[in-house]
Amino acid sequence: MKPLLVIDGDSLAHRAYHAMPKTVRLGCVLGFTNMVLRLWQAEEPRAVLVGWDSIGQPTYRNEAFAAYQSGRLFDPELLEQLDMLPEMVSALGFANAKGAGYEADDFLGAAVASEEARKGSSLVATSDRDAFQLVSERTTILQPVRGVSELARIGPAEVRERYGVEPEQVPDFIALRGDPSDKLPGAAGVGPKKAADVLREHGTLEDALAAGRFSAEAEDLRLYRRIAALDASAPLPPLEDQTPTWAEASDLARKWELNALAERLAKLA
Repeated sequence: MKPLLVIDGDSLAHRAYHAMPKTVRLGCVLGFTNMVLRLWQAEEPRAVLVGWDSIGQPTYRNEAFAAYQSGRLFDPELLEQLDMLPEMVSALGFANAKGAGYEADDFLGAAVASEEARKGSSLVATSDRDAFQLVSERTTILQPVRGVSELARIGPAEVRERYGVEPEQVPDFIALRGDPSDKLPGAAGVGPKKAADVLREHGTLEDALAAGRFSAEAEDLRLYRRIAALDASAPLPPLEDQTPTWAEASDLARKWELNALAERLAKLA
């Protein structure tokens, strides 16, 4: 059975934007679409879902913890192109998932849960290590190392090697260790090694708290774990098998004056 390919749209878009020379017209759109095409050709998935953040619209995470992801600034050119990318994804014949109150990661989690429920497998393309919690025997993370021409494949063994915990313990691990990129402080004096040691001893954050560990920080740590956990109830579009619409995407690329991309898509049509 072919896998479902689930893409963190914002993660790949940021990589594309910063990798392309700023002199290239719509470099983010060009780079992102080329990344998606390479993933499609390399992995031959049954369908593709691209999850997106709703930038500027708060989620329950922001409402629960005001410092969450605070201070992030984006170039206006990047924001403009981020708004264009879902249209290109649709033109390719693939599915988008975006909605107020959810992050791209939540749609990744929902798609993986849906695919595992139907006994299918998933490939999740993202640079965000929070997604390591999705890893299982049926779900592999494709972590870009250089563009998407070089990918690290992250399965359960790789999560254990990198973090010293099981994939399902990753939200507990993040809560204890903290996450500077999301402004989660974690437990006082706890780094990656100690966080892993605590989880090896107790199994879960909740069990560690029940044993009297981190009693002064218990409610904060429960909050950090809730923030770190992906919301698998995020609403998804239908994820039936897809047939790419290369010609439609080629027409859109020409409309946007991305002629090299249009020619590549035309060869696939």
